[in-house]
Amino acid sequence: MLVNLVDGCTQAKNVAPGSVMWTLDGDRTVQTTVVDVTAVKGRQAVDVATDHMTFTASPDLLLLTPEGWMHAADAAGKTVAWTHTKKLCRERPAIRPGYEFGYFVGATCADGTVGKNYVSLIVNEEDFAARYATALTACTGLPARLEAVSRPSGYLKRQLPGFRVRVVSSYLSDAMRHYVGGDAHHMRQGFPRVVLRDATTFQGFLDGYIDGDGCNLKHGWGRVIVSANVPFLAELAQVIGARFTPSKRGLASRLYVSNRWATRGTFHPEHHPLDPPESSWVKVQEARPRPALGAKPFTFYGYKLSPHPTFLVNGHLAREPW
Repeated sequence: MLVNLVDGCTQAKNVAPGSVMWTLDGDRTVQTTVVDVTAVKGRQAVDVATDHMTFTASPDLLLLTPEGWMHAADAAGKTVAWTHTKKLCRERPAIRPGYEFGYFVGATCADGTVGKNYVSLIVNEEDFAARYATALTACTGLPARLEAVSRPSGYLKRQLPGFRVRVVSSYLSDAMRHYVGGDAHHMRQGFPRVVLRDATTFQGFLDGYIDGDGCNLKHGWGRVIVSANVPFLAELAQVIGARFTPSKRGLASRLYVSNRWATRGTFHPEHHPLDPPESSWVKVQEARPRPALGAKPFTFYGYKLSPHPTFLVNGHLAREPW
């Protein structure tokens, strides 16, 4: 059985008192320390095959299901708590709410790209890229800088100069996908209600989104957003108390944002976590009995831990029998 130490994945027999292990506290990964290690012999083990892998464990080992803790031997057909082991040792920046956080989310929703392990913005305007980089660093602490790049223009059929801001962070990219409902594609992303934390954060979101997909009106009474993501605009319109009529021609729709939106009383603060969830549920396909072969029995290792009594077995949340 392989368990997840902070220093890396190792066999259960290599864990000693003082070792620090990864575990889950709700949907967050946390650390816990081994206080004591026990070893018992047994003639029967179980091979637990989940959607991600197969591991061998004691039949009495407890795995967390939505209904509560269940013995590994009885877990077939159930879903169990799991986290991606390759992401355990990644950097987790402290995401801070406020205007800069709102601006970062808004600009990313409008013009950014959310990759598997990075977030980037490529635009023509240097001032816009600079504001984005400043906001990103202010709300995450991650260093962001501008790079001069060239980008293709489909209309002009040639390369145009532009500016890129790119930060490698799977944690931040996971957070952005979580904010917009799991899919960060501009046509499928949902409205990120995390920016409704307070009026300042939401104002930052509006400014960032409009810098990317909007413009100021000449009369100076407001701004307009242009997007083909109708559900996104419809939800945003409710927040600012604006009328919204989708384009009937199948083209991009327009949403008018009055400079006096805050006086309409339609904005109501909501609290949503800033950190992305780091756990999910995976299905146990099989729990196959595995008898010991020959005279040599299995050795099962147990751990007493503090402050959390749980640990990870190849990313699957487990604990010792009661």
